Amino acid sequence: MGVLFHSSEFLLPSSSRPDHRHSSTYVLVLLNQRLPKFTPLLWKAAQLRLCADGGANRVFDELPLMFPHLDALDVRNSYKPDVIRGDMDSIRTEVLEFYAKQGTKIFDESEDQDTTDLHKCVAYILQSMPNLEESNLYILVAGALGGRFDHEIGNINVLCRFSTTRIILLSDDCLIHLLPRTHHHEIYVHSSVEGPHCGLIPIGMPSGSTTTTGLQWDLSDTEMKFGGLISTSNIVKEEKVTVQSDSDLLWTISLKSHASINNQD
Repeated sequence: MGVLFHSSEFLLPSSSRPDHRHSSTYVLVLLNQRLPKFTPLLWKAAQLRLCADGGANRVFDELPLMFPHLDALDVRNSYKPDVIRGDMDSIRTEVLEFYAKQGTKIFDESEDQDTTDLHKCVAYILQSMPNLEESNLYILVAGALGGRFDHEIGNINVLCRFSTTRIILLSDDCLIHLLPRTHHHEIYVHSSVEGPHCGLIPIGMPSGSTTTTGLQWDLSDTEMKFGGLISTSNIVKEEKVTVQSDSDLLWTISLKSHASINNQD
């Protein structure tokens, strides 16, 4: 069984990111929920930026507030998405017209009501980057947590629908991504921007056996399931956390205050 390596180095300034033989490719998807205060840092790291439907309203309204010393129109001209995709039931008309005039590609998928707007964006990313090695692709999803619970569950379901793709759900408070059971996992923790609180949660099916290292309360061939034990409010103790499980798990870790992350750049 192979090993997957995980790192939140996209939260670090580019000058502090480790060198890799194969550089990572970041794509940013912005959803219709309050954007993290470090969204400009994610934007700078990304090679492609997509808004899922009403996520465009958030970019239009909230990004200028993150730069109060700049003119709002200048900020909107600088932070314009490459793509807006979704069923278009949330985006405001004036926002759609503004970005269309700026050259943003608009994809109206209103005929598809069986998949979420995030699903539509992830599918577009994979279709438009067919030659990119999936292990080097990180899809960062801002505004993925908070708000309606069914939306959050829908976003988590996308992690499972695209289980071989690295998708990271982000809010000001935490991040979540999938640890598929097909691999062992090594998670490199950047303590300047994340931790110490973390959790491991079986998703889709119970875990008959999960083993970890690097946590305050490590698991040793431990059974986890809803209605029984799940690992919440755990604490990262080492720079590297390892996880082996016979079930897909969600990994979540707290993020430092947005001021700490922003001060990294």
